[in-house]
Amino acid sequence: MSNATEQTDVLVVGSGFGGAIAAYHLAAGGAKVTVLERGPWLQNDEFEHDYKLGSSYTRIFDFVVGDGMSVLGGNCVGGGSVVYFAAMPRAPRFVFERRGSIGRRMWPGAVDRDTLDPWYDRIEESLSVSKPDWSEASYAGGLWAAACDHAGRTANPLAASVDNSRCVNCNFMMAGCRFEAKQSLTVNYLPAALAHGAEIRPLHEVQYLTRTPGGGYRVHYNVVDDEDYRLQTGSGVIEAKIVVLAAGAGATPVILQRSETHLGTMPHAVGRYFSGNGERLNTAVIDEDKVAEILGLGRGEGELPYGANAIGKGPTVASWDRLDGSLPEYSRYSLEQLYFPPGLGTILAQVPDATGPTWFGKEKKEILRNWKSWLTIFCMTEDDNEGVFGPPPATGNSHRISQQMLGRGNLSYKPTKNTWHGWNQADADVKEILEKDGLAKVMPWTNDLVGAYTVHPLASCRMGDDPHTSALDDTNELRGHAGIFVTDGSAVPGALTVNPAMTIAAVAERAVPHIVAAARARGVQVTYGAPSPTGQTGGRKGVLPLLKKRQLAGV
Repeated sequence: MSNATEQTDVLVVGSGFGGAIAAYHLAAGGAKVTVLERGPWLQNDEFEHDYKLGSSYTRIFDFVVGDGMSVLGGNCVGGGSVVYFAAMPRAPRFVFERRGSIGRRMWPGAVDRDTLDPWYDRIEESLSVSKPDWSEASYAGGLWAAACDHAGRTANPLAASVDNSRCVNCNFMMAGCRFEAKQSLTVNYLPAALAHGAEIRPLHEVQYLTRTPGGGYRVHYNVVDDEDYRLQTGSGVIEAKIVVLAAGAGATPVILQRSETHLGTMPHAVGRYFSGNGERLNTAVIDEDKVAEILGLGRGEGELPYGANAIGKGPTVASWDRLDGSLPEYSRYSLEQLYFPPGLGTILAQVPDATGPTWFGKEKKEILRNWKSWLTIFCMTEDDNEGVFGPPPATGNSHRISQQMLGRGNLSYKPTKNTWHGWNQADADVKEILEKDGLAKVMPWTNDLVGAYTVHPLASCRMGDDPHTSALDDTNELRGHAGIFVTDGSAVPGALTVNPAMTIAAVAERAVPHIVAAARARGVQVTYGAPSPTGQTGGRKGVLPLLKKRQLAGV
């Protein structure tokens, strides 16, 4: 490295929802923006249609096993948006009033469903979010809807960021969409950021921050080997006036913990109050004869009436009967049909009514033969934010166990009675719906092997009004460390009872004008007001009046 340290106006760590949204708006406003992403940058034709080790599947995922909690996240340019199922519901109104384990409102007073709705509107416009009609529901969604109806429940099509005219039902949505049907950030915010001069550097893993004499930050990174993520091929430092941390709720707090010896004391809530979004999975083994007999569903002579796990859209149907704000906290949740690919799904699914082990052995082999007749139900409940990160590993967010994907992390998660109450109630609901009249046999996934698990980590550096229980103020700025903003899922205060991508993105959109104001105060010539990445201006018209009320600089 030369003596002259590289400089940029805004350094963004991570290229998922929090990072891509900030990068686009700041670059469009005139700032010099550099994005460091620890994962690779794959093009559409590099998304492989298999789940083998060494394929794109293992290259673009990060699976970290902790103590009582395992976290599955994206690890590539585009972050979680490349591997998510594109479900984009808005959080229910009651979520913003949750008190959780701290006995007071977790969200900042400035944020509720009404104040966030204009930012949700911006995301809907930018990511082409729409609610499919019933003709676009997958076989799994149709079966779930029919089962709910048979049990006297309701079900709803699920808002999604998918262009169904491009979707070919390829069954590999989780391994990256080759057809640009799924609106990953690689087809909207990130290309728009690049068009405005932002630079994206893949395989750059940020380790820690230090201060510059002028009040900015030095961002220290390692360059990761393209094939073996345990190896580093170089390192470097970039100076920035503003840092936006969006490395994900499993990595952002680790970067800040490692930075504490250089920057000084971190807020108490950094690395605490982690939430797994209250997630729980159940697998139902469907009785194909009952599908035809009870539900009246069929697919023609000689074919299984359901047999649909090979038809691969993301979730299309959810039951929201328990999303009632008048219900007690920890008893509210959504139930959503889900396709989960071979590998983790087949390992962790348990055998209903097993006489021996529930997740391996002879009886497990038997149900694996009938995997096409499985229906997986995803429960998103209210947990107690009980996750805590221990001391950070030497590098990265985990100790890398394998060449790609798998690591051992320092997250500890001990579910409370409140969390177990929500899980048990959701499990019972799924069982009641799907076992009615012998339609299926249901078992929840085991916690024995990898603890609880989440694909939607949240709240490890959360925003709020109470300095003791929140790491960020209501502008997403890190308490006590001016010029550092956190815009990923770690900023969301707690479990949402629905898929969180829409809310993470809306919170990031809401944070951008505040980041612009902070950058301007530090001499960066940047303004706020870009249209959506597609050039639409409806969402902008909705938020600009809100900003003028707050008299934010640069608007």
